[in-house]
Amino acid sequence: MTVVLAGIGSDTTNVGALGPMYADGTFEYVPIPEKTRATMETQTLGTWAFRYRDDCAASLTNRIHPQPVQDGDVTISGEELEDWPLHHDPNFDALTYGEHRTSGYVSRLRTLEAGDVVGFYAGLRREDDPEARAHRYLIGYMTVNRVDVVTPDLSADDVTAILEAHPENAHTKRAGDGELYLSDKSVVLIDGREPGGLFDADPIRMSEYRVKPGNERAQYYLREELRDDWAIEAGGTNMMYKPAYRCALEGESFVESVGVPGQR
Repeated sequence: MTVVLAGIGSDTTNVGALGPMYADGTFEYVPIPEKTRATMETQTLGTWAFRYRDDCAASLTNRIHPQPVQDGDVTISGEELEDWPLHHDPNFDALTYGEHRTSGYVSRLRTLEAGDVVGFYAGLRREDDPEARAHRYLIGYMTVNRVDVVTPDLSADDVTAILEAHPENAHTKRAGDGELYLSDKSVVLIDGREPGGLFDADPIRMSEYRVKPGNERAQYYLREELRDDWAIEAGGTNMMYKPAYRCALEGESFVESVGVPGQR
């Protein structure tokens, strides 16, 4: 039994901005833009409503550069920006998550079993204090119910069967004719169950800023107390590039430590 912590959500590399966090501890979760228009996802940058203010995801930026896209590097701006679909992943309502990233993501997520936990962290910026540094925060999680892996060598029928088992997953929504959008990559599809969901407020700060020898500027590093409390055993300490962390901690113990969404 174990826990994997995955970095998700809008940031300076995909939207050009972080989700806002407010003075009372509430915050906004904003998924990343989709890589392609060819998806069944109906949520767009213009329709993704913020939870705690009258605004939407499109207000965070004036242009995006979805990559990689099959028709080449493109810039999305103006009215087209609001219509661009989101890669709604993870989906905290449906409790589903998919991942193709290497660097520890696929290898760690594919080993999860029912009862394990996937925790999700994102970069947030304090809106009430422009001088405050942004940080990485745990914003929610889900208890694992089912894990499937699509590999490039699977037949179209096998891929279709797996996708049909995860109908709300963002990777399923952008697949076509039994083939994933990134068909040359392995993709882990995880459906969850409660306890799980997006926190209403008070996300758990995971990062601190430190200057390491050889670096000219401070970077995000994992807080040492969390490394110990959550028994983090893989993923390193530098959080700049959203590593996948594996914790030698049972799912139930993690839930007890961070609280149940909606009851925290």
